Amino acid sequence: MAARLAEAGCSVMLHGLEDAEQIEAQRDDLARKTGARVAYHKADLSTRSGVEGLISTAMSVLGPIDILVNNAVVRHFAPVMDFPAEQWDLALAVNLSAAFHAIRLLLPDMRSRNFGRIFNITSVYGMRGTTDRVGYVTTKSAILGLTRAVALENLDRDVTCHSLCPGSVLTPGTEERVERLMAERGIDRTAAERLFLEGKQPGGNFVSARSISDLLVFLCGPIARDMTGSVLPVEAGWLAS
Repeated sequence: MAARLAEAGCSVMLHGLEDAEQIEAQRDDLARKTGARVAYHKADLSTRSGVEGLISTAMSVLGPIDILVNNAVVRHFAPVMDFPAEQWDLALAVNLSAAFHAIRLLLPDMRSRNFGRIFNITSVYGMRGTTDRVGYVTTKSAILGLTRAVALENLDRDVTCHSLCPGSVLTPGTEERVERLMAERGIDRTAAERLFLEGKQPGGNFVSARSISDLLVFLCGPIARDMTGSVLPVEAGWLAS
C-alpha cells in the first residue's frame, strides 16, 4: 500500500519495529522508483506513547497528513480457554487501540483543513468467525464499529473513513505456511496453495496485494467523495461461497 500511494504522488511515512538502518535500503529503493519522499519511524504501537510519537514525527517530517492507513496487526493462534491474557491485551492494543489513537490525533487537523482519508485494514475475519484466533477475530470485528463511528462523526467535512477487508493475501506469513504444507504433504506449490485456500477463496487463488492498494487509492480520489463508512471485502468470492 505504501508503494502504491508513493506511485500516486504521496509522501509516505513507513512504520515498523526494525531499526532505521535495517530498512534503509528498502526505503531508498521505494523513493528512487517512485520519486516520492519516503520516511521511516520506529515505534511500538502497543503503547499510546508509541502511537503519539509516530503521528508527531510524521507531521513534523511530512507536514499535514491527508491519508491514514491503520494496518498494524498481531496474531496469536490458540483456542479461547488457552489464549494467554497477555496476548489478548496485546491484540487489543495493537490491532484496535493504535488505530483509535492515530485517528484521534489526526482528526482535528484533517477537519480544520476539510480533507482526510482514513483506512482501517481489517479482514474477512472481521465479518465472520473462525477458531483458534479470538484476539484477531475480535479486534478485526471491532474495527468495523470504529470505522462507522468515525465516518458518521465527520459527515460535515470532506473526511471519510473506510474498512478494507482482505481475504488471504500472499504475505511472508502465508508464504511460510504454504511452504510448510509443501514439506509436510510432499506436494507442489500449486497444490499447497489450493489446500491452504480450501474453504476460503473458491477460485483457489490468493488476493493480489495490488488490488487492495488500487482500491485504497481510488477511495482517496474525488470520485469517491460521497463514500464513507464502507466495509469493503476484497476476498475473491470468499464471502459469497
